[in-house]
Amino acid sequence: SDHMENICGYLMKYTNLVTGWQYRFFVLNNDAGLLEYFVNEQSRHLKPRGTLQLAGAVISPSDEDSHTFTVNAASGEQYKLRATDAKERQHWVSRLQICTQHHTEAIGKNNPPLKSRSFSLASQGSANSPSVQRRPSQNAVSFFNVGHHRLPSGKRVPIMQPDHLVDVREMMSQAEGQQRDLIRSIECLPASGHLTSLDQDLLMLKATSMATMNCLNDCFHILQLQHASQQKGSLPAGTTISWLEPKISLANHFKNGAAQNFPAEISKPASVREEQSTAEPCQLTREPEEINPDEELEDICDDKEDDLGAVEEQRSVILHLLSQLKLGMDLTRVVLPTFILEKRSLLEMYADFMSHPDLFVAITNGGTAEERMIRFVEYYLTSFHEGRKGAIAKKPYNPIIGETFHCSWRMPRSDVATDAATSSSAHSPSEQVTPPKDLEGQAEPDCYTVKFVAEQVSHHPPVSGFYAECVERKMCVNAHVWTKSKFLGMSIGVTMVGEGVLHLLEHGEEYTFSLPCAYARSILTVPWVELGGKVNINCAKTGYSASINFHTKPFYGGKLHRVTGEVKQNMTNTVVCRVQGEWNSVLEFTYSNGETKYVDLTKLSVTRKRVRPLEKQGPFESRRLWQHVTESLRDGDIDKATEHKRALEERQRNEERLRAETETPWCTKYFLKDGDGWVYHKPLWKTVSAAQTQQTDSN
Repeated sequence: SDHMENICGYLMKYTNLVTGWQYRFFVLNNDAGLLEYFVNEQSRHLKPRGTLQLAGAVISPSDEDSHTFTVNAASGEQYKLRATDAKERQHWVSRLQICTQHHTEAIGKNNPPLKSRSFSLASQGSANSPSVQRRPSQNAVSFFNVGHHRLPSGKRVPIMQPDHLVDVREMMSQAEGQQRDLIRSIECLPASGHLTSLDQDLLMLKATSMATMNCLNDCFHILQLQHASQQKGSLPAGTTISWLEPKISLANHFKNGAAQNFPAEISKPASVREEQSTAEPCQLTREPEEINPDEELEDICDDKEDDLGAVEEQRSVILHLLSQLKLGMDLTRVVLPTFILEKRSLLEMYADFMSHPDLFVAITNGGTAEERMIRFVEYYLTSFHEGRKGAIAKKPYNPIIGETFHCSWRMPRSDVATDAATSSSAHSPSEQVTPPKDLEGQAEPDCYTVKFVAEQVSHHPPVSGFYAECVERKMCVNAHVWTKSKFLGMSIGVTMVGEGVLHLLEHGEEYTFSLPCAYARSILTVPWVELGGKVNINCAKTGYSASINFHTKPFYGGKLHRVTGEVKQNMTNTVVCRVQGEWNSVLEFTYSNGETKYVDLTKLSVTRKRVRPLEKQGPFESRRLWQHVTESLRDGDIDKATEHKRALEERQRNEERLRAETETPWCTKYFLKDGDGWVYHKPLWKTVSAAQTQQTDSN
């Protein structure tokens, strides 16, 4: 509160394309939580030309330059402002953010319970400007004809018996129907006018009704468990108690301004009923499945992702979401709108980082430790363009626990870069290890095969494990990643916590590495993605290391998607290679001998992965699991995609709740806990070690 000071001064305000920028005198009224502006300082005693309520607003510096910033009010109105320099902008932004946070928190603290609260449509601070007045005769209760049902005085509620659950379900169904009608009525309101869908009181009513129904559903679920335990004595292991109706999800209400259909259970598509009724994963076999690459076919699915572009038609959706978030808030449990999803799971995205398997396999062909480190850095930097699909601001599906993804790549041996120094030694009889019989015959003689498997090993926190190997070249990579997402105001940040290790068994080398952070920027205008942060790659045996910086765009100047790095020998502190460029465009490698190499990622050949057909996949393999969501997104049916997505997420929540209540631990299928990380159950370094021991014994 020491920083809650009233400030004033001239700023430039953007009006429209015709008028452009105009100087206006702005006043920050901290006591009232208002940002007002006047034509000039002399007219300050007159009525302000415009006023914004700062409670629930989002203040954000612009990516355009170091002077511009925006104030996005909860009403949907926006001021685009420009200060004289970066220092003045920072002064205004920080004071506005402090005032906004203060008054936003005050709303939650000062609002009385709903039963005694007046939902007057003439409440203070709801209008977009002083010229907008609302009719005091109307209020939210009378508009929606919402009444309160009270028990006669002195009458006590009888204790609920298990056989009354049917009556309770019927009453709850009626309440849910009324609540859906209420939500539909609010969202059908216009975005501007006397009564809008973003009205402060109506948003409060909408959120409270949703929270109430979710709470009632939780209570009803407890009654169901009690009833089941009384009927059966105890809950057998693996039992799944299905909810009669899914809880209300925020995703249901992400389409403002249009009426939605809320079909009854009987009218739901068969695919949704199948998703909701699929058995508890622990009932399925958790034995690892050996995938035969010969059953995999070259992927013909070409789901090109279009950029989100301008999100004007989804503006109310984004603003509604932002109104529920706080700076630094963990978004792990926040349900994001379906229209921002790309048509693949996060596990498949990790597989797409391997879309240049020829560069991956070529790492072990390096003739020296220095060259192998440089080749790994080259492969590492070229993986993000295809893995992230460029800078498209869409996110993959959040994998459900137990979800897996399998694929492989085949490439002619002639496509892999070799080295004269390794052509003889790498395959000499003294070093050659015969692969185990169960790994033989999986690839054509003139091809290398890289196999990939990923599994979602944890839900809270969300941790994925993935593993890839090339048996012929005796190399593999094992990694685990915990995705932590946070709300940063006008952007969303995703931190990839975890570590990967590349094993080159021919050389006895291990390379540890991490992943950069990702940011979705300008989420209220035209969203885009950039990578940021420092990444280190180390090889303890050789003493070589690499330091790579993914640079985020500064407030002024600078390029997008810039990356710089260097490879050095730690013992001598000698830099042997420098790299610069853009991770989604062109990279420039400069070597210690003065030579320069350019890699154009847009022209780099992509090897299509090989995936089993859907009919041969297990029920928890990514593409089969999410097939109905993907099909709906391809058809452009966002409502249907949301319905399928909600069914999968609801099933996961129910199963997680049941495991907690029955104290049943989750069993992973392919990855084992190893300290703070996860390791593939049958890594190549164990297989090769066993083969070497067997070969030694036979000799």
